[in-house]
Amino acid sequence: MPTEFGKFKILAYAADAEALIPHIVLLSSEFDPSQVNYVRIHSECMTGDIFGSYRCDCGAQLQMAMAMAYENKGMVIYLRQEGRGIGIINKLKAYNLQEDGLDTVEANTHLGFEADSRIYQDALDILTDLGVSKIHLITNNPEKVKAFENSNIEVVSRVPLMIPPRAENLKYYQTKKDVMGHSLDW
Repeated sequence: MPTEFGKFKILAYAADAEALIPHIVLLSSEFDPSQVNYVRIHSECMTGDIFGSYRCDCGAQLQMAMAMAYENKGMVIYLRQEGRGIGIINKLKAYNLQEDGLDTVEANTHLGFEADSRIYQDALDILTDLGVSKIHLITNNPEKVKAFENSNIEVVSRVPLMIPPRAENLKYYQTKKDVMGHSLDW
């Protein structure tokens, strides 16, 4: 698949071969599983990734991660777990609560969800299937690093993915940093 960042091989992963919404993997055309691979585990964000919402940094992170993955012969694993795992409908409900003054974590918990309901086991399984054993993990999220602690995949380093905040997402960034412990230095 040719993109503005380079040519990728695109793969679909699902537990069921007939699944309509599989996880997607973009592999750099020069991907080599025997190397220490640059890997971005990116959770679906329809509003940011597709529609370019300024409420979050997801679309910009995805684009930067694709560029980094291509330049470093790595990959992007696109996990289909919208809205930190709560789905698009609940995410839109959370957006309404944020308009009323709640932050992103408060909105999710107000709706009865965890602050972050994402699970990373599918990403670990995909990496294992591809023969990857050592990675440079492209993330600011400490929970993604923790997901590898008891796995057969070694995180050699955490590679930051810094997107400058905008006026529209400054509160979102502060919550990610102060409440969720993301490594954000801007």
